[in-house]
Amino acid sequence: MLSINKNPKSKVFHDLIDVCFEVCDEFHLVIRTDMGIIGDLPDTLKVFKDSFKVMKKESEWASTILGDGFTADVYYFKADEHAKTILKNMADSLFEFEMPSLPEDLSFFKNGEVWMATSSHEKQCFIYPQNQDETAEIMSIEGLVVKVMED
Repeated sequence: MLSINKNPKSKVFHDLIDVCFEVCDEFHLVIRTDMGIIGDLPDTLKVFKDSFKVMKKESEWASTILGDGFTADVYYFKADEHAKTILKNMADSLFEFEMPSLPEDLSFFKNGEVWMATSSHEKQCFIYPQNQDETAEIMSIEGLVVKVMED
C-alpha cells in the first residue's frame, strides 16, 4: 500500500489522474447529504453524463464508513477519456475534491476492487497497486510524495 499525504497539485495531480485512468475502469465521487450543504453539487456532476454509471445511497464507500444510519450519494463513473478531461478541468489538486465546493473523496477502482481511496477532509490518499508495474508507475510520477506503507 502507498500513502500520499502531500496534496498533488497541477502537473503532479494531472499525472496521477493519467495513471489512475490508465490502470482503473471506474471511479466515484461522493456528495455527503448528511452535511446539509449540497447546493448545486448534483448539477455539477451532470457534465459526466456520458460516463455516468449509477448513483447509490451508501453508508460506506472507498475511504469512509458513516455511522448512525447516515448515507451519502455515491456517484460511480466509467474511467474513460471524457471523464478524465472533466476531472482535470474541474480541479487542480486531489484534495480540492471536498464539499461544499466539489463532490468529495475521488477514488478509483480496478475490476471492482479499490485501487485508490481518498478522504478529502482528512487529506489522505491510499493506493493499493496490484503489481510491481503499477507501483513503479506511481513512484515514477515526478513531484509526487509517496510513502510505502506496511500491509
